[in-house]
Amino acid sequence: MPTPSDIRSAAQAAVDAAQAVVSGTMRIPPASARIAAQLPDLLENLAATTGRLNTTMDRVDRYLALAEPMLRTMDRLLPQLEALVAAGDEVYGALSEIPGVSTLGRFTAGLSSEERSPGNRKNPRP
Repeated sequence: MPTPSDIRSAAQAAVDAAQAVVSGTMRIPPASARIAAQLPDLLENLAATTGRLNTTMDRVDRYLALAEPMLRTMDRLLPQLEALVAAGDEVYGALSEIPGVSTLGRFTAGLSSEERSPGNRKNPRP
């Protein structure tokens, strides 16, 4: 059977232990305690955001799957278009070196396509 002094010393030890736990928790800064209190909400928001991100990524995958044939076609056409533009640049460069071409260009700049056609002689330019 414990004596009263044993009970008193056990109670004192329990009080000391409780004070140590409380003083240990009091050492946590208030900002950290607020952040710790917000963690469940933050985790819930993170889970919801991750779900929305996954939905968006699925949608992007579906759009890319639909666009893939067009992208492959463009990949095949682009080199041909680049070659065509380069040939046009070469022709333009060669024609611009011919004397008098710039003067001819100024004369024909104001004409419409109907006025340039040889069969249309009804409305001569003033």
